[in-house]
This record gives sequence, structure tokens and C-alpha cells, in this order.
Amino acid sequence: MAPRAESLLPEQFGPLQGVRIISTGTIVAEPFAAALAAEMGAEVIQIERPKVGDVTRSLANGIDGEGPTINHLWAQDRRNTFYTTLDFATPEGKEIFLRLVAGADIWMESSKAGTYSNWGLDDATIHAVNPALVITHVSGYGQTGHPDYLNRASYDPIGQAFGGTMGITGSPDPEPPMTARPLAADYTTSQMCLWSTLAAYIYALRTGKGQVIDLAQYEAVHKVLSGTMVEYFSSGVNPERRGNKSGRSQPFGSYHAQDGWLVIAALGSVFDRVCGVLGLDTSDGQWDEARLNLDSIPGIEFDAILRGWVEERTVQEVVEIMNVAQVGCSAVMTPKDIAENPHYKAREIHTEWEDITLGRKIKGIGIIPKFSETPGKIWRGSTPLGYDNDTVYGHFLGLDTTELDQLRERGII
Repeated sequence: MAPRAESLLPEQFGPLQGVRIISTGTIVAEPFAAALAAEMGAEVIQIERPKVGDVTRSLANGIDGEGPTINHLWAQDRRNTFYTTLDFATPEGKEIFLRLVAGADIWMESSKAGTYSNWGLDDATIHAVNPALVITHVSGYGQTGHPDYLNRASYDPIGQAFGGTMGITGSPDPEPPMTARPLAADYTTSQMCLWSTLAAYIYALRTGKGQVIDLAQYEAVHKVLSGTMVEYFSSGVNPERRGNKSGRSQPFGSYHAQDGWLVIAALGSVFDRVCGVLGLDTSDGQWDEARLNLDSIPGIEFDAILRGWVEERTVQEVVEIMNVAQVGCSAVMTPKDIAENPHYKAREIHTEWEDITLGRKIKGIGIIPKFSETPGKIWRGSTPLGYDNDTVYGHFLGLDTTELDQLRERGII
């Protein structure tokens, strides 16, 4: 086996330093997982289609200015990554890819079942050149299962609908079900993609044996349904949408004040603290039923009292009073509220970085979470399509300028 090539990163940092990831997915679910790893020090090489690139680059609502325009999502999510292009469907593209994964620790991708196998890049072929490689396939419906589903397209709202969260989100009928934004299914899948991949990587470090992870978007969504399915299988309950009410206890939802919306959440004995704020006497137990039985007469009466109390005050007044009483309460924050909030500022949540595509600095969400000993960092922002072709293919595969130009002319990179 050839010696492993040195890292292209300008410096080593973070808890994932030394980890090399090849990422070939598109849009959000898989590429964001790779980008999270890149912010924690992994060396990530993202491969896109030549001349086409990821559709997310050019979605509407982009950052305008002199020169190139890029989508806000792309600018935020696609940092710290080396960007290359490659046509997997060609024999030369297949060979180049196999040479790349031979020196990687992880390969993550997103496509319909069988896509890479059709290009001669099935898991067995990949593992033949790198037995320790962790392979993670992200798809809408999985790599195996009922044949009617495997080739179906899936985007974020499809994952929410089929996974089950959309069916219980939103106001009661006849109002329509609601999708959780932004892109809750995709980002949930990203988190599950990364943690499962790193779990398999730890196993590979211990044993030298790689493995294949099959992650379906709808399953990532379904996994976070809490006790919904246990309740259905045990009692046949098919829950109805209840808007922002929990359906199990109160207060636990959104309330409108004089100047905006806020959320109050109180479980268990915290209910008594809310009653104290409202001036309600709990010593005789008359409000006990209101806490857990929202549709009872006491439950309806309590809700009306609380909403009336909130409506007479500003958001800031309610938030301050409730938090002094140790009741969970927050304003429903807008981006403007967040940008001006002292706690966000104190924790340095937002930061600036240099975006190569735009050729200037932009500001957005920084590194989350914070590590005490091996903090992540942003060493560069997004890049134009194929920006690192020469660097990556020259460094890892030894291709010279003439070879790279020929590959470009033939549309392979």
C-alpha cells in the first residue's frame, strides 16, 4: 500500500484532525455532515459534477454584490472544504475516485439506491482498494427495502411527510399540516449521518475494518418521533395536530403578548410557580386537573387566565417575570432579535470569515459546540466550482498540469 499523503489543511486543529473525508453528496443532508466535520478539523474533499455543480449553489435568495452571487445557505454551510469536480460515469472518473478513496478514512454520499453501483463503484469494489474505509450512504428511502420506494426522489418536506413529523405538526384540521423550518429533515439527517459515521470510524480504528452505513432520510426523521409510535402500538392512538399545545400538560406552547409572541413551558411542579405568578391559590388542589387535562373545565379556564394575563403585558415583561419565578419562558426570536441579543454576543455565536467565492468577508453562525481543548475553527469560506481541482488531484494523485488540462477538456473534471 502506498504511503498516505500529507494533509492539505494549512494547519491541524480540532478533535477530528487527521481524519480525511471524501464527500460526494448534494444539497444539505450529507454535505452538511461533512462540513460539520470540516469545522472540527477533518480534511474534507467535496466532489461535484463538472460544469454543473450542486444545485444549492444557485438557489434563489442569494448574496448580491459586485462579482459572483451565492446562496445564503451555501455561504453558511459550505466552509473549510476542498472543492473538486469529477464525472463518475466515465472510466477515468471511476479510476480517479478509487485512487482518492484509497487514501481516505471516510466516504459519505447521497443518492438513490444503486447509483454508484451502476457506475461500477459498489461497496465491494470500494472496500477492495481500502478495507478500512467507512462508507455512509444517505438517501431518501434507503439502499434496501420495498422496491416501490427505493428509486423515489426525496427532499426535505418529503422526509418530514413520510417520516411522520409533518402529520403531527401544525394546527388541527381543516388547517394543513406544517413543515418544520428550515429544512428540519435534512439537518436531522446530517446530524445522524455524522455521528453514525464517526461511530463506525472509531470501530475501524480499533479493528482496521471498515463498514457500510445505510441511512434513509425518513428514518432519521422517524427516529425523533419521541414516544409517538410506542403510544400507537400500545394503545392505537393516532394523534391529531394540536398546534403549539403539547396535549399532555400546560402551559407548554406559544402565547401572544401586547407586542409579539413568546413561549412558556412548565412541567411538573413548575406549574405551581406559574399559578403563583398568576395569583392562583393551589393549596386546595382546585387547579390540579388543569395541569394535565387541558380539555377539562379547569384546564380551559387556566388557559384563558394565562392568555389574558400575557396579553396585558409586553413580551419583555412576561419573559422577565416568568424567569424570575424560574418558569421556562422566551420571546420568539427573529434574526434581528438574535443579532442584538446580549447572550448570543456574550457566547460569541456569530463571527466573520473570508468567503472566496464572494471575495470578501461575511458574517454568520460560528463554530458550535465549543471544545475546551481542541476547538474548531473557520479557515476559509465557500469556493467557486472546481476551485481545488489542481491542488487536490496534483497533491493526492500526482497529476501534472498537462494531464489536468486534458481531463478538463474532456469534461471528466
